[in-house]
Amino acid sequence: MDKLLGKKIVIAGSRKTEEMSLLIQKQGGIPVVRPLQGFIYLDESAVEKELLYCANNQVDWFVFTTGVGTETLLNAAEKLGVDSMLLQKMKDANVAARGYKTINLLKKLEIKPTVIDEDGTIQGLINRLGDCDFANQTVLVQLHGEPQPALIQFLEERGAAVVQLLPYRHIEPETAVLETLCHELTTSSIDAVCFTTAVQVRYLFVYARRQGISDAVRQAFTTRVKAVAVGKVTAEALRDEGLNQVIVPETERMGAMIIELVKDYSK
Repeated sequence: MDKLLGKKIVIAGSRKTEEMSLLIQKQGGIPVVRPLQGFIYLDESAVEKELLYCANNQVDWFVFTTGVGTETLLNAAEKLGVDSMLLQKMKDANVAARGYKTINLLKKLEIKPTVIDEDGTIQGLINRLGDCDFANQTVLVQLHGEPQPALIQFLEERGAAVVQLLPYRHIEPETAVLETLCHELTTSSIDAVCFTTAVQVRYLFVYARRQGISDAVRQAFTTRVKAVAVGKVTAEALRDEGLNQVIVPETERMGAMIIELVKDYSK
């Protein structure tokens, strides 16, 4: 029960921070909440035009990248009175799904995806779509919080007419939080940072580069501070920033992430 005794463990997420803090405390650690994600801004009105287009025109492919984004689109369609039409088009078309949450939601809707990427990464999704023919096909892509130019470029290069739907966006975290965490990293006053989304990683390093301290932040993770990721997508974002030593659980759960950190300290 004391594997994290005296260790200061930063929680970079903004959800379930109380539960994660309790898990850390039970292991003797000191939880420090530094939310790097800000809040999620839902804007259903921003996708009304695209939803109406999709409900009234031929759609050959639907590409869903998150469960919450898919659900948001359906809720927006319901308010427009086109949810039944959209759902039927989803059932008639080819469907690609990224991540287990998206797959589970589609299962509840009785939709069987043509392509499944259980790996959970955008590159994994692109790889799975590699053998599909998109020439002269209309492809609706549900994005998650930010644009995905690599995915859109991949589809357009293969002849697809892409309709992008971005029903929610991440709002930047407070500058004071970023400043505090960077100070803690570069002064060795924390022991680990637990990242729960790739967006948190990007916000941290974008700020660090802006301040001219990205090398110092990277050095801190390389030598003194453990980088912990909730799953493959978040771990990939950390590795993209040059961090090769990333602790990541096999099961993408916040509790599993803390347990994996405990195991690492037990070695």
